[in-house]
Amino acid sequence: MDAIITAGGIPQPGDRLYAFSNGNSKALIDVAGKPMVQWILDALSDSKKVDNVIVIGLTPKSGLTCKKPLHYISNQGRMLANIVAGVNKSIELNKKTEYVLLVSSDIPALKGEMVDWLVDNAMQTREDIYYGICPRDVMEARYPASNRTYTKLKDMEVCGADINVIHVSMATEHLDTWEQLIGNRKSPLRQAAVVGWDTLFQLFTRQITLQELADKACQRIGIKGRIIIWSQAEPCMDVDKPHQLEIMREDLALQKKKEAAAAKRSARKMTSPKVRTQIKAKAKQK
Repeated sequence: MDAIITAGGIPQPGDRLYAFSNGNSKALIDVAGKPMVQWILDALSDSKKVDNVIVIGLTPKSGLTCKKPLHYISNQGRMLANIVAGVNKSIELNKKTEYVLLVSSDIPALKGEMVDWLVDNAMQTREDIYYGICPRDVMEARYPASNRTYTKLKDMEVCGADINVIHVSMATEHLDTWEQLIGNRKSPLRQAAVVGWDTLFQLFTRQITLQELADKACQRIGIKGRIIIWSQAEPCMDVDKPHQLEIMREDLALQKKKEAAAAKRSARKMTSPKVRTQIKAKAKQK
């Protein structure tokens, strides 16, 4: 499956991340020594399910790296236009493409095994869209100071994931409604208004469950969809505000420190006299 990274957003004066971007793409903001989008590319590199990676909004001059074939597309101006361009590129690479991953460039804690879990989970059925959500208790257990925006439902409070799976037909059909939903992705109430005012009222008064909301949305747009409930917060922890950026910088810097310490211990173990003797003994046996 191909992955499409949307990385075209450039913070403007007044944006809370403007001071950190230096006039460049938000995706290139430094997070623990790497451009933020490089963390996503590293996760996709480690994924066993990803074939190609399509980056929208950046160029090869960005100096990014990926173990998977990397393709660049210029920013098309609007989120939906970017998704359509990415899907068309995926189809160009493989005419048999049916599904693609849509990945935001601002979820730097994403890991390859999380990507693989999503693909395996989604491909158990054949829907038009698989939309990930994270329960509030999961998010706040992992990132207690994240201050995410939650949709308050009858049965739970949730925030959205920033990596999802769609059928390629989603980029060619239902475009008007799809664009309204994408344009209002930061406001659950506005999204509900797109689906219908009755749904908005039910959401506002917390009379609707997660599954009921998903069913109504799919019925309104005329698609088949399935909610993916994450038990991990990382794919849903995006960087929209300065304090979230600091959380990710500290969290990933600590992760790098732990990995470096583990690698150092492993190296010491491999160079110990006992291990060298064992290696020589095995070599002689061969």
